[in-house]
Amino acid sequence: MYSPSIQKLINQFAKLPSIGPKTAERLVFYLLKSQPNELDIFASSLLEIKSKIALCQNCYNFAETNPCPICADSRRNRQLWCLVTKSQDIEILEKTGIFDGLYFVLGGNINPLEPEKNLRLKELMEKIRTEKPLELILALNPDMAGETTLLYLKKILSGFPELKISRLARGLPMGADLEYADEITLENALKGRQNIN
Repeated sequence: MYSPSIQKLINQFAKLPSIGPKTAERLVFYLLKSQPNELDIFASSLLEIKSKIALCQNCYNFAETNPCPICADSRRNRQLWCLVTKSQDIEILEKTGIFDGLYFVLGGNINPLEPEKNLRLKELMEKIRTEKPLELILALNPDMAGETTLLYLKKILSGFPELKISRLARGLPMGADLEYADEITLENALKGRQNIN
């Protein structure tokens, strides 16, 4: 049995995605062997996330400023939007260097049983109504959850006939995650996007 403070930290690490009890244990013991200044930097970085990072009021990306640097950039094409599932997808798409529009973070995929739970569908619809973009690229993972989300979005966005709705081209393999795709694959997928309406 570990001391209560060690076990508490192991339990906290084990709550993180893809971290099981054994990995959590290794992480805690790695930290215990670290230099005190490294622990201080690690701890202050965790505290900074809480105090310095917020959601952008426009796209719902995590950033230190509100609006985020992308939304605040006057050189971005405000008529071209890219809808992503999670904030990490924005960084991956930005690495391609070819998308110059704005983003919207949906906050997850559609669950067919509860399609509007915890997603920013109302916010998306309101932004489209008020800001009237010309094109919305659905940059969703090419898996079952992404396809379900795409079909649901196509249905609810049908009330905007002037809005061109496109998707990333099939340069991404089925079942892949945007987070692990390389820049060339993503660049080709963005260039070869297809209309879905």
